[in-house]
Amino acid sequence: MCHNLVDFFKDKNIVILGFGREGVSTYNYIRKYFPDKPLAIADKKEISIEDKNVTLLTGDNYMDRVFDYELVIKTPGVPIVNIEIPENVLITCQVDLFLQFAPCKKIGITGTKGKTTTSTLIYNLVSEAGNDAYLVGNIGVPVFDIIDECEGKIAVIEMSCHQLEFCRTSPDVAVFTNIYEEHLDHYDGYRGYINAKLNIVSHQTNENYLIYNADQDVEGLIDFQQYESKKIAVSAQPANEYQQSLTTLNDRLIGKHCYQDIFFAEAVARLFGADDESIIRGVEKFVGIPHRMEPVGVFKGISFYNDSIATIPHAVECAVDALGNIETLIFGGLDRGINYDDFITYLDGCSITNIIGMPETGTKICNALSAMGSKKNVIPVETMEEAVAAAYKYTGEGKTCLLSPAAPSYNVYKNFEYKGNHYKEVVKKLSE
Repeated sequence: MCHNLVDFFKDKNIVILGFGREGVSTYNYIRKYFPDKPLAIADKKEISIEDKNVTLLTGDNYMDRVFDYELVIKTPGVPIVNIEIPENVLITCQVDLFLQFAPCKKIGITGTKGKTTTSTLIYNLVSEAGNDAYLVGNIGVPVFDIIDECEGKIAVIEMSCHQLEFCRTSPDVAVFTNIYEEHLDHYDGYRGYINAKLNIVSHQTNENYLIYNADQDVEGLIDFQQYESKKIAVSAQPANEYQQSLTTLNDRLIGKHCYQDIFFAEAVARLFGADDESIIRGVEKFVGIPHRMEPVGVFKGISFYNDSIATIPHAVECAVDALGNIETLIFGGLDRGINYDDFITYLDGCSITNIIGMPETGTKICNALSAMGSKKNVIPVETMEEAVAAAYKYTGEGKTCLLSPAAPSYNVYKNFEYKGNHYKEVVKKLSE
């Protein structure tokens, strides 16, 4: 039992806001220690739960009574934008409470891109160094699922901006991979998004560590030097022969952005006793992550890759640079108001021949390329089936087709995993 957390819940009037994976985990944890405590659960979707001590707030007006409760435990996917929060209401989340109360060392990882790869590598490396560690958070395991058993251990926590937004505590070690425009519909502009991310470091002390990207110019956006923590800047460029050797150990870790992920993990692991040999073992054991430059297979002589996690232009450019030999790009998704002018220029000038754009952003970018007289083979499509069929038609044998959306998937799919899985299914189906 995490006694401090249980005591914190004891006399609170609580509403769980959002009943997805993390909301269910929160409910289960509270019920474990308070089986009869009155609770409320708020969610836009209908909820089926057999608990006479739960008040359900559902439907389009599910937010109307949320602030009648003194403690709001928010699930990451629920936005609170342009809503005035009463002074007597505390909004928190699992990650915030875990950082405050869990009796373990906490390593937090955030950034626009690279979080999951970096988090997984850190977990591998600190584990290989002999530490008892957990990999939790945004990667898919709610932190409350391990809070009762983590004492004296290490929690490697992937942290999204949504999980950090209401955090009032920072981890012992914070890793900030990068920052680019993303999730602008969830926040009051880019500044709001940045501020949410910065909660990973803003509450650190001079006994904590911040490991950050040495290669990205964030001047005018972020001043890492203002924070009290000890700082380690990490570049994608190998600093010595040993780091150069790390980049050759695993063919699922290619490209400068992956090299930097390795070096982020190395820097963290050194703080927890890792030596050269354990770091090598940890990098070698990395098995790759679905939907991140994931090889789908070779069909009709064409190599297909699934990079559906790439929801911003920079991620697409990194994948193209890392994989090479890309003749066809399938991209496009939900329009969140990001400026794509630089990406349009990139597409027009890069070595990719076939530009296949799906709604919504892909359609707009294809139209923009055509309007500017681009010499690319620009192919706007409506569905994944049309996109893959065009890829088979126009991609030459020995070449590569890459799905890398440069936008979120929510306009058509539940999330990027569904989009990536559908792409893989269609690639295999149309190869028959």
